[in-house]
Amino acid sequence: MKTNLFTVLFLSFWLFGCNTEKPTPLQVVKDYYSAFDTSDFSSIATLVDDTLTIIDGPYSTTYTHASFHEQFRWDSIFQPTYEVLEIASVADQVIATVASSSLRYEFLKNNPLITVYKISFYHKKISKIEAVDYVDADWTTWQKEVDSLVQWISIHHPELDGFIHDLSMNGATNYLKAIELYKRSHQNL
Repeated sequence: MKTNLFTVLFLSFWLFGCNTEKPTPLQVVKDYYSAFDTSDFSSIATLVDDTLTIIDGPYSTTYTHASFHEQFRWDSIFQPTYEVLEIASVADQVIATVASSSLRYEFLKNNPLITVYKISFYHKKISKIEAVDYVDADWTTWQKEVDSLVQWISIHHPELDGFIHDLSMNGATNYLKAIELYKRSHQNL
């Protein structure tokens, strides 16, 4: 009896498993940003290749699943949201316009930050994400806010100094503390 049950379960799994189709690159990208929006790293890990290269201007970083998880954890401290605004397939890549909002972008007065990404695949998994354009980003204001925050923290809360370059969870937590302290001190002005 146990053998028959095993055989039925095995055949059912095999039959239904054979009928599932692999998601299209467009669906993979939608699922990727949806998983980011819901803070679901387990799903993200199934959608990206063993290594993921992220290119932003002159900066290129290649992540393993473990190092990308650390980046994800850093980002999660700022309570981000993600929304795919536009998406299209171009040759073997996907071009996606994504709006992301967060406590950090809000402080830097670029909320939401709308970015156009070119996304490449390897074995039907995301292998490279390149930021190709920022829609309406105000980098002058961004830099002014960063500089003001860093300078104020170095004077008034030197125990948090260095938060801007610390991409660990502790660094993100300190970044958020720095923003909160800065805002509180400037509310009365």
